[in-house]
Amino acid sequence: MPDPERQHFRVAVAGRGIAKRFGHVEALAGADVEVRRGQVVALLGDNGAGKSTLLKTLLGVVRPDRGQLVIGDADVATGSVRDVQGRGVECVYQDLALAPDLSVAASLFLGREPLRGGLRGRLGVLARREMAERAERALLELSIPLPSTDVLIGELSAGQRQAVAVARAVMWARTAVLMDEPTAALGARQSEFVWALIRTVASRGLGVLLVSHDLPRALEVADRVAVLAHGITVHEGPAEGLSVPDAVALMVGYQRAG
Repeated sequence: MPDPERQHFRVAVAGRGIAKRFGHVEALAGADVEVRRGQVVALLGDNGAGKSTLLKTLLGVVRPDRGQLVIGDADVATGSVRDVQGRGVECVYQDLALAPDLSVAASLFLGREPLRGGLRGRLGVLARREMAERAERALLELSIPLPSTDVLIGELSAGQRQAVAVARAVMWARTAVLMDEPTAALGARQSEFVWALIRTVASRGLGVLLVSHDLPRALEVADRVAVLAHGITVHEGPAEGLSVPDAVALMVGYQRAG
């Protein structure tokens, strides 16, 4: 098994020269972003800058008109959701995609449920004990405190639900985790826990791409920053030394020629 430390700072996921049109709307016009293992990259931009389209392109949801997708140092000719997930890239969506009537353990394994051995497995009987044990281990590794993996998602706080969504992504990711506004619906205390959790995810050797409107915290947590404006990457560099006013100026001050 590869040493996680030796994999730090190798390319986890990247988009290079990504362009995408939706009819007459040019969502991306040559966007670039690179996320390395063990690092958090904050993807910033004003509304309509192209952040969501670029994120969906990296996830294989949107196929670009032009450009190259790279996962784990390897070029991916045609991205698809299945292909991207098969290469170890997972996403924490803004709506979390969690069913309130499922338990924590069931939510972590949704769509990937292990079956019991023998005849019971052939009949579709789930290995619930294995699911519970692996779920507990996944939460423990990320220092996520929950009363039980049997508790229903609908009974958790917003912060706890967000933590479960992050744990699910990390549990299946081998390369990178992409996060879309992970603290948008959280209070201050819950947000602080999630921001700390993001650094924990990166410390495990995964690349983390973070889309957030919380500029102060995003700049504090990120190692690097990519700024989009009008579908183009207008800045990509270290987060250290980049102030909130600097980031805002990059987001709104860029004017496309013509």
